[in-house]
Amino acid sequence: MPDPASPSSADPSFELVAGAPDSPVLLHVPHSSRRLPAEVRAGIVLGDAELERELDHITDGHTDLVADVAAASAATPPWRFVNRLSRLVVDPERFPDEREEMLAVGMGAVYTRTTHRAELRPAGFDPAPLVERYFAPYAEAMTRAVDERLAATGRAVIVDVHSYPTAALPYELHGDGSRPPVCLGTDSFHTPPALLAAARRAFAGFGGVGTDSPFAGTYVPLAHYGRDARVSALMVELRRDLYMTEPGGPAGPGARALGVALAALVDAVTDAVGG
Repeated sequence: MPDPASPSSADPSFELVAGAPDSPVLLHVPHSSRRLPAEVRAGIVLGDAELERELDHITDGHTDLVADVAAASAATPPWRFVNRLSRLVVDPERFPDEREEMLAVGMGAVYTRTTHRAELRPAGFDPAPLVERYFAPYAEAMTRAVDERLAATGRAVIVDVHSYPTAALPYELHGDGSRPPVCLGTDSFHTPPALLAAARRAFAGFGGVGTDSPFAGTYVPLAHYGRDARVSALMVELRRDLYMTEPGGPAGPGARALGVALAALVDAVTDAVGG
């Protein structure tokens, strides 16, 4: 169902898809869309062909499909919070201030540089209107979604569904690390050992599971971050050669297999006391 807090109720920028009332799990899919509103596109300096190529690289293609398969396959369907706009509009997982390390490469909450460190938006671009129109409502709605899981079940388990390319891109700050088939991003406060162990078991059949390389950390709304231990979180990064043609190509059968594995993780944490 579209969230009424989105910038346009007729054309929502994000969607909360209902799961089972007693599910504590919220699958977060922030980077799967390629869609740019016309007024946002107008502020990007790339030509159309260049933009399509950038979207090929920056989009976590088909991760919404993986989450859909997981929701359909899980014994207790999880909830899904899905960004329906490209991360080139705003990146809802960045800190909206100087805490964000990706500002060093022009990729804060509003990107000004591309994956190859070229100009994306002109010098002096003011990100504030995009943050107000898109970032803030998204953050507020995600916070409410977590609060609703806490109220309904006493806990919330956020599983971030991402992907990453086989070869490092120039924007990556930690691209020289290992690039396993599945990377699990963790947080010292919000990722309990049982959640990490369940994910390792669920994705064991894909050729290797690593932790915090090449991407680390998890997404937790700032209202809960570092404060509420009832909120647990894990980032699942799927290497794209497992399930799609790179860059930006179609999904293959691996997408369904990964969705079924994600469902196994959902079921494991749903059944576990304390998540």
